[in-house]
Amino acid sequence: MMDSPGFEILYEDNHMMGVVKPCGILSQGNGEADEDMLTMIASYIKIRDQKPGNVFVGLVHRLDRNVGGTMVFAKTSKGASRLSESMRNGQFDKGYFALTKTPLSQPGGVLVHSLWKDPRQNQVFERPEGKLSKLGYRFIGQAGGYYLYYAVPITGRTHQIRAQFAFTGSPLVGDSKYGQASSGKGLPIGLWSGVVSVPHPVRRDERILLTSVPTGEPWCLHPDILPLIRSFVEKGDFRWNLN
Repeated sequence: MMDSPGFEILYEDNHMMGVVKPCGILSQGNGEADEDMLTMIASYIKIRDQKPGNVFVGLVHRLDRNVGGTMVFAKTSKGASRLSESMRNGQFDKGYFALTKTPLSQPGGVLVHSLWKDPRQNQVFERPEGKLSKLGYRFIGQAGGYYLYYAVPITGRTHQIRAQFAFTGSPLVGDSKYGQASSGKGLPIGLWSGVVSVPHPVRRDERILLTSVPTGEPWCLHPDILPLIRSFVEKGDFRWNLN
């Protein structure tokens, strides 16, 4: 019996796998010795299924290293192509839980900014020459002086949720890059990929809905927040079309 793969598997078939990425793990390798999900998944499948050759695992979307949660990976080239097509066509829906210490001025709506990325700093700024960025959000509840939101990116930009919350005056908990005090570089921040809904890459009339509830820091430090998230997930009212 093989050991645990080091991540939770939410869904798996011949063409795709849905998992929970732990905080602190890269989505894909960076050329160094750091752990990454692509390698971990491929190694797990190779051992579990006793495959003699290389195992195909395709990256469809990314999460920042210090963000955990639901991710989808392809297990075949056909699956990778179809899932990437769904991403380009706006059929790949993602929802995040965001934790702040300062509330946004409105309980729900769409944040609009012009985001420009500085590749040298791997950071985005609000600039007139930036790309139009839209982010839908809903207030879920508050507990212990913290505010919980559900955020749905309408456009896909680097650090979009982190930056847009910060530029609106409500940086995410622990996000030192965008203005919130952190206890150390690279530690988890108050952002979690909670929901992914995507057309199945082969059975195109079927959608796969995957959800996960945050674990570890900073979420475990605010236990009154977790029941709000669980209740939200159980109700299933994800409202993708927030724009």
